[in-house]
Amino acid sequence: MKKLFALFAVFAMLSFGAANVAVSQDQTEAAQTEVAQEESTSVENVADTSVDQMEDAAKEAEANLSLHSQLKQKFIQGGPGFMATVLICLILGLALAIERILYLNLATTNTKKLLSKVEEAIANGGVEKAKEVCRETKGPVAAIFYQGLDRYDEGLDVVEKSVVSYGGVQTGLLEKGLSWIALFIALAPMLGFMGTVIGMISAFDAIEIAGDISPTLVAGGIKVALITTVSGLVVAIILQILYNYCVAKIDSLVNDMEDASISFMDILVKYNLKK
Repeated sequence: MKKLFALFAVFAMLSFGAANVAVSQDQTEAAQTEVAQEESTSVENVADTSVDQMEDAAKEAEANLSLHSQLKQKFIQGGPGFMATVLICLILGLALAIERILYLNLATTNTKKLLSKVEEAIANGGVEKAKEVCRETKGPVAAIFYQGLDRYDEGLDVVEKSVVSYGGVQTGLLEKGLSWIALFIALAPMLGFMGTVIGMISAFDAIEIAGDISPTLVAGGIKVALITTVSGLVVAIILQILYNYCVAKIDSLVNDMEDASISFMDILVKYNLKK
């Protein structure tokens, strides 16, 4: 009986020891799992922090770029092909607009001062003296006056027809090149919209190849589309402002030519009556 009790006691102690060992193993495994989770969480946090820091650094670097660098970057992102054509439209349109602006400003004449000089020259030296004054004066008004004075001997009717005809010629010279500026105004946004369509097509092609809609795939094509569209619209706006300035300047010069031509004919009629 004592031996049975001793065996039972030994068995109980062994069972208790095994249970303690199992519990300690479970606690160790739980501690290791917790440590591993903490390490993975810390790694994820570090990764997220590093990504956020990289994004912040990229945003800060982009913000610190100069205007020239930003424009260059957008030009490359928009696609050199269509962006180059839009840039060509801008360069050619600006060249023509600046040439017209300079020409129109040089063609501006003080018509009242010119009329007084012509009237004084006719009164003191006749038609030849007035022609000399017109030759020394630049601008379409002086050229019209010269054509009229050159045909004074053929009669006032011929002079009037000459003034009207040569006025039309001068108006055509003032409007020279405006049709090309209008072409570039219409062409730039059309090229931008074409880039938009091509960008969207490339985005859908990428979606079709990948077999899934991903924001990264779609964003590239849409970004190209938006950059080309904005570029075309900016070019059209700039050229439209310069075009409207040229048109307004031409209208002002044409009105001055018409008023001056009427006054010029009055001066010739008075001179013809005094002869």
